[in-house]
Amino acid sequence: MLDSILNGAGTAMMTLPQYFLCTGTSLALGALLAALHTYKNTYSKNFILTLILLPAIVQSVITVVNGNLGTGVAVMGAFSLVRFRSLPGTSREICSVFLAMASGIAAGMGYLGMAALTVLLTGAVTLTFTLLSEAGKRPERRELKVTIPENLDYSGIFDDIFKQYTSQASLQRVRTVNMGSLYELCYRIDLKNETEEKAMLDQIRCRNGNLTVVCGKIPDNREEL
Repeated sequence: MLDSILNGAGTAMMTLPQYFLCTGTSLALGALLAALHTYKNTYSKNFILTLILLPAIVQSVITVVNGNLGTGVAVMGAFSLVRFRSLPGTSREICSVFLAMASGIAAGMGYLGMAALTVLLTGAVTLTFTLLSEAGKRPERRELKVTIPENLDYSGIFDDIFKQYTSQASLQRVRTVNMGSLYELCYRIDLKNETEEKAMLDQIRCRNGNLTVVCGKIPDNREEL
């Protein structure tokens, strides 16, 4: 199962049916990898298309340079230039790209069983950790910005409201706005029930004199390598 389907090390030994088998397997593994990448993850259509085609492209290149050291060194130098023409990606995107390249290399050398097994095992680990992280997910954290007059003492001013509607609330920073005539308080809160967000905001508006109140999700940090 893990042996190469090719009879020799060079491209001269590859037949047309073997080439179509390797390319079809690469495209199938690329589609499977793209489906795994889209599971509970943010993505773009162009990146998904890249994941589908990348194993087949790498497989074709490996098939051509297999057994030719000079051509292999030239292709390696050309591939290294791609790094400086691409935007930095998240850790999960880079992992998917490396997995696509690894499956393409294995398919290009005829190790179709190894390529499929690698994608399946890696995908199983990814799904397992994704499901575990979803199961232990904390309540959705929000960022709350409240504007109050300068003559209002902000120390514990909304504690009773937070106790009623949130499981956790902490004051992150305070800054002056409007030439120092107003204070802007920034909180991190965990809502007990997302459906009661409007009721909490209405109580805050009654207490801060109906000045500006902003409540929204905290932007996700990009984990770049």
